[in-house]
Amino acid sequence: MERRVIGLIAAMPEEIKPLLRRVGAYAGEKCDGYEAWRFSLGARQILLVRSGMGAERATLAARALIALERPELIVSFGFAGAVSAGTGVGEIVVADRILLCRERLFSDQPGISAEKTDELAGMLDRGPGGKGKHFRRGTFVTVAGITSKREMAALLPAWAVNPVLEMETAAVAQAAHEGNVPLIAIRAVSDGAEEELGFAIEEFFDRNLNIRVGKVLLTLARKPWIIPQLLRLAKNSRIAGENLASVLTVLMETL
Repeated sequence: MERRVIGLIAAMPEEIKPLLRRVGAYAGEKCDGYEAWRFSLGARQILLVRSGMGAERATLAARALIALERPELIVSFGFAGAVSAGTGVGEIVVADRILLCRERLFSDQPGISAEKTDELAGMLDRGPGGKGKHFRRGTFVTVAGITSKREMAALLPAWAVNPVLEMETAAVAQAAHEGNVPLIAIRAVSDGAEEELGFAIEEFFDRNLNIRVGKVLLTLARKPWIIPQLLRLAKNSRIAGENLASVLTVLMETL
């Protein structure tokens, strides 16, 4: 019997481009209006969908992916911000648990496949870096926007191991759970716990979470002191993107 494709979903071009550079040949297409790319890794057929930022877009993109392909597995990936000290830039975090944060309250979200997550963690353990090298199992905390890490660290329950902040995983997990499709989630750390971002998301993006050059320029004129931080974050994102692409490539070839 022919095996179904593996679906990948990420929000931003910076999260996707390093992977596309590694896979070489790919074909661009649309998945219900969402930008998508189809390619092969090893014996696996892959469809990668870019959702755009935020929970609403992630939900709709994941549902579109499931409706089009009914994938045997969805991999949600991207960048994240570390909450606890010790999780460094470029490290890979694999989700054991997903929390949705709304109005300072947390709710557990279904959807993560424990079996596939264990398989991925075992693969990383056996990798060239050795056990525990450059990757952690942790808790993904889906938030609506840029959030104070100090405040989040104080609010999170004690059992939230190696927490990282991101904006889409809970939404993808909900769609995967509804569609009865197993999910694993992987994030690379682009900003450490000590890096409190000096801007709010609405200063760069419109209400639909599309970046607006005019808003960026206005914010930089008002807050020139954030320019070094933005340059640092750009460098860190390149490191995170390459590490993420490396793990995803091996994962797709060995699953």
